[in-house]
Amino acid sequence: MSHSIDPQVTDLTLDFRGFEYIARTATGSSATEALFVLGGSSQDRHSWLRYERWLLPHTTVVTLELPGYGHAAPLPVEYGMDFLADTVRHTTEALGLGRVNVFGACFGAAIALRFAQRHPDHIARLMLGGTATDISPEYTAAAKRWRSMVDDGLFDTMAQDMVEQFMAPPGHGIVRRRAAVARLMRQRFASLTERELAMDITHHERLLSHPWSLPGPTGADSVLVFTGEHDTITPPHVGRGVAETLGARFTTIKDADHLVQIERDGDLADLMARFFTDQPLEDLPYLNPVEDFARVGQGAS
Repeated sequence: MSHSIDPQVTDLTLDFRGFEYIARTATGSSATEALFVLGGSSQDRHSWLRYERWLLPHTTVVTLELPGYGHAAPLPVEYGMDFLADTVRHTTEALGLGRVNVFGACFGAAIALRFAQRHPDHIARLMLGGTATDISPEYTAAAKRWRSMVDDGLFDTMAQDMVEQFMAPPGHGIVRRRAAVARLMRQRFASLTERELAMDITHHERLLSHPWSLPGPTGADSVLVFTGEHDTITPPHVGRGVAETLGARFTTIKDADHLVQIERDGDLADLMARFFTDQPLEDLPYLNPVEDFARVGQGAS
């Protein structure tokens, strides 16, 4: 897939409360509302480029490089998910969009959920991947350890440690492309520039300083929560709990862990396209059974 900019793709630099950030818009079909993609802490607006070829036949794709990401302005740790969610809302208005579909993965899922809660009139459908209600003790310890490793200049050690945290350990279950993805992630973490590393560490510290998730309705027409079936950083039972709280559907993708967007990109893109266009999700070969907590969320007996 070509990553070059063509007349249908624009990068727009925006400003929200003094912080510059970038919205990449790839114009596609209008079969459903425009899709906003919010990635994890080490990602930028180019991290999801390969997904456009699968999604553009269904929708316009807006990939955000929010403050604290990529080439956007650094964001001090005291700014939390509320600020980032409000930045997403600012983008919908700057682009002249009404309601939008929103996909959030990992750190991006926390922002996506907060956006849906704070701005319910702006959300159509919401899809959350690798999410939780609270930061686990294991992640808290890892984030503090990574800060210490950075201070000591142990970048290769930190890269290996991060891979071990984000990927399922050997023997935990079959993970597609495991060796290749582990090698790719080690290279990615070890090659972070000083600026990227500082922003990445700030993201981890932001998660320790602000609530990951708050209770409350989303306003979305439908919500889907998912993760890889072998995810160890936000395990399936944790995602299932989020779905139950939100009255959402929940499923896991086979042969994947927390890095499902790399390990099974084509299948995740297919799931996104189906969900955001209201197609059935049952009996897909890459999915485990879909659980529906909608009636629970509506208070039905």
